[in-house]
Amino acid sequence: MLSVGIQPDILLCRTDRYLSKEIKSKIALFCNVEEEAVITAKDVASIYEVPVCFAHEEVDTLVLRRLKLEAKDRDLSKWNELVHRVYNPKDVVRIGIVGKYVEYEDSYKSLKEALVHGALAHNLKLEVSWIEAEGLETTDKADKSYETQLEDYDGLLVPGGFGKRGIEGMLKAIQYAREKHVPYFGICLGMQTACVEYARNVCGLADANSSEFDQATPHRVIYKLRELRGVEDLGGTMRLGAWPCKIEPGTLASKVYGQTEISERHRHRYEFNREYEEPMVAAGLRISGSTPDGTYVEMVEIPGHPFFLGCQFHPEFKSKPLEPHPLFKAFVGAAYEHGQKKKERKDAAVVEMFMRPEKVGRR
Repeated sequence: MLSVGIQPDILLCRTDRYLSKEIKSKIALFCNVEEEAVITAKDVASIYEVPVCFAHEEVDTLVLRRLKLEAKDRDLSKWNELVHRVYNPKDVVRIGIVGKYVEYEDSYKSLKEALVHGALAHNLKLEVSWIEAEGLETTDKADKSYETQLEDYDGLLVPGGFGKRGIEGMLKAIQYAREKHVPYFGICLGMQTACVEYARNVCGLADANSSEFDQATPHRVIYKLRELRGVEDLGGTMRLGAWPCKIEPGTLASKVYGQTEISERHRHRYEFNREYEEPMVAAGLRISGSTPDGTYVEMVEIPGHPFFLGCQFHPEFKSKPLEPHPLFKAFVGAAYEHGQKKKERKDAAVVEMFMRPEKVGRR
């Protein structure tokens, strides 16, 4: 860098241990930087430990001094507590993500981190499994073999996405979660497919679909945003950015958020068709969130289910390590509770089996 006229103020040295004073002195001498500006960028098991390591090296103090900004007392107590929970979870929660881009996990990076935030809020370790939606598809409606791929998870999540591929597999997973009372969280496409599944299997609209996947469907439960009707170009035609949402009192959504007015970020071009609101609500679906003017449906849920909620927006975009998004926190909490109850039932079944009279003589 010096040979091309670049004089660094700070050197971050990637290593697997903290650098000794002697090594820092040598690097400083040969690289023409101050010794205090030679910083250990130590390998860590969790990215959330990085700020703690840099604080140990006083990178923040050094940067503030270089920029001639006032240095204040740092308080990393909350962050240190977070890192402690990362390395000392009380238990594990298992979430299955049913998507179409699972071979490219980075496509869901913000989603996975939001789940991590939700798990940390409960002092839990997150175990995520990426389930290829197409792998759940079956042509025989009586074939329930796909259930074996889903039965080990505490909660199921269907994320956003575009296109027809894997949709039938997602519908299978949603039906399984609804009927087996497994906590379900649907985001964007995950909300839309939840509505399609409910229309088909609860409301009796066997051919219900989204016009994105089937233009000829007689029941367009999900269709293109009304302002985009007749617009076929894809560029710049999505509903983007932050939009307000009004939450209905007494719903799971209102309990989770603790308020009735929220703002969330969006990225979609299809919406719930309110022409089907009356029959679907009559069949038990609850529309728990809408735009203030009532134009768009933002959230749906099923009352009486441990946790079945779909949202049209992307809450993962607003989640933070120290401020987990309330939907992810609530979903992970419900998933863990479901997993614990399932474990208790299995344990009770084992005890009952060994306590049967016919077993007593054999022990």
